[in-house]
Amino acid sequence: MVNDVLKALDGDIAKALEALNRDLSKVRTGRANATMLDGIRVDYYGTPTPLNQVANISVPEPRMLIVKPWEKRLIPEIEKAIRAASLGINPTADSEVVRLPIPALTADRRKELVKQVKKHAEDAKVAVRKCRQTARETLEGGGKSGKVPEDDVKKGLEKIQTKIDDATKQVDVISDKKQAEIMEV
Repeated sequence: MVNDVLKALDGDIAKALEALNRDLSKVRTGRANATMLDGIRVDYYGTPTPLNQVANISVPEPRMLIVKPWEKRLIPEIEKAIRAASLGINPTADSEVVRLPIPALTADRRKELVKQVKKHAEDAKVAVRKCRQTARETLEGGGKSGKVPEDDVKKGLEKIQTKIDDATKQVDVISDKKQAEIMEV
């Protein structure tokens, strides 16, 4: 039973860290990144469709994204969708592609982005703590019902705390790395 609880805890922690990485990938740094456009949907024959399903997105240089639609008639729709997403990017279009020059971040904007990163990191820590709570309740419930010996419960709780401490350190490392990336000029 203890091993099952620890295995479930590992899975829950992995999900929390994966969610943190996914959230942080959407936070803009000074560099162009195709994932910046992940949440954008384009009107494709009346259906809101993810941008990456109607166009190729490339990063030819550190401060430029190029969106090349598979159908040229989508260029105005793509331009409109990017403006509506309010990413702070001003798209320019020609007959073939939509260019997205990524402006340099101001000091104030960098500070705002660092606050966003810290909020995402705190949300991840809360998720990790919820994982701990669930694992503890499951293990202690097994101990009270007599399915798990008290010694195993005690050792299991220590292992749970060790895993939670490691996960919290991982959240801090991921957060610090993203903050350094944002503050890099």
